[in-house]
Amino acid sequence: MRCLALLSGGLDSLVAATLAGAEHDLALALTCDYGQRAAKREIEAAREQAKWLGCRHQIVALPWLGALGGSALTEEVVALPEPSLEDLGDTEVISQTARAVWVPNRNAVLVNVAAAFAERLGATAVVCGFNREEAATFRDNSRAFVAAVNRLWRYSTATTVRLLAPTLELDKREIVRQGRALGAPLHLVWSCYQGGERQCGRCESCRRLARALEAEGE
Repeated sequence: MRCLALLSGGLDSLVAATLAGAEHDLALALTCDYGQRAAKREIEAAREQAKWLGCRHQIVALPWLGALGGSALTEEVVALPEPSLEDLGDTEVISQTARAVWVPNRNAVLVNVAAAFAERLGATAVVCGFNREEAATFRDNSRAFVAAVNRLWRYSTATTVRLLAPTLELDKREIVRQGRALGAPLHLVWSCYQGGERQCGRCESCRRLARALEAEGE
């Protein structure tokens, strides 16, 4: 099967693409720049990951998505939440941080952009890195979301492209474990919401990665 991978530069999409690449032909890795703080670092990471995966890498600019505003991911004037490790287990706190970093309809936009590329390339699937852990607060990471997208694509793509999420039922710790087992280059991951010289270690994404790595002895 010929696939297209949505590659954000983060842990989940790298491991998902690695899992897919072990069984299928990865025709293209697509990274979307929607004006997020970490766009430059995410693109750099995704480019190196695509080299390791052995597939072509392409960047898609979606400036209008970030320009909608209101998200801590895209606006410096909006404070970026810095939850503690303990906060990750607090549903109320994490629900608040999820609202702060929400970009309107982002995942639906990204997967549909990828579906258009996939259809044009003759690929039959788009691979993304959704996971069980983040689905608890982000509905657009869930099994129900994937199923809904696949129902839509039966009508909106002439070749009936499918959305695949190989990490859908895994949490971050399990994704790290799977990535290590596959020999994925986890050192190339950029999971930070910030775009500095180094990953901040304080945003929710950094905290989740750190917790998973520590749990797996890294």
